[in-house]
Amino acid sequence: MPEPPISGTLETIQNPIPKPIPPEESTETNPTSSKESEAVIVDVKGQVKTPGVYTLPIGSRVLDAVQQAGGLLPTAEERALNLASRLIDEMVIYVPTIGEMEEPIPFPSSPSNPSKDESQSTIVNINSADETTLMTLSGIGPSKAKAILTYRDENGSFQSIEEIKEVTGIGDSTFNNIKDFISVK
Repeated sequence: MPEPPISGTLETIQNPIPKPIPPEESTETNPTSSKESEAVIVDVKGQVKTPGVYTLPIGSRVLDAVQQAGGLLPTAEERALNLASRLIDEMVIYVPTIGEMEEPIPFPSSPSNPSKDESQSTIVNINSADETTLMTLSGIGPSKAKAILTYRDENGSFQSIEEIKEVTGIGDSTFNNIKDFISVK
């Protein structure tokens, strides 16, 4: 006896055979990449009215980013910033509180081809910095910042900046990126 015409239909409904989705064909170029090449994206933190991530035109200055963030708060240590520095894509601008920074702030002497390291605008005391402040350092994300805090809690204050290499996840490469921007005093 032949099978009824709907035999196997229930199985197909429960386990449908996937059909490939045809790729979308686009004749236009990616508009995002052209916009990204005309702008820099910076992260403004600390003593500004509206901390956050901002997109500014290439050639903009730290002053422009601070203004985008609503300006400095009355508690901001303006002397810790070089407001005339050109912005670099992925730059972090940290505006400290008055008295937070104990050492003079080094600024690059020439604007010729600044590296990502030169975009760091403050010295971070690794013995007193919180997680957010530690994350302003190049190459220090949430997990490394937590590891620094854990090491400090378990071993006491750092006696030298080189001691930070004892922290899990921080080797010579990371140390070389941050050594000019950290202190233990």
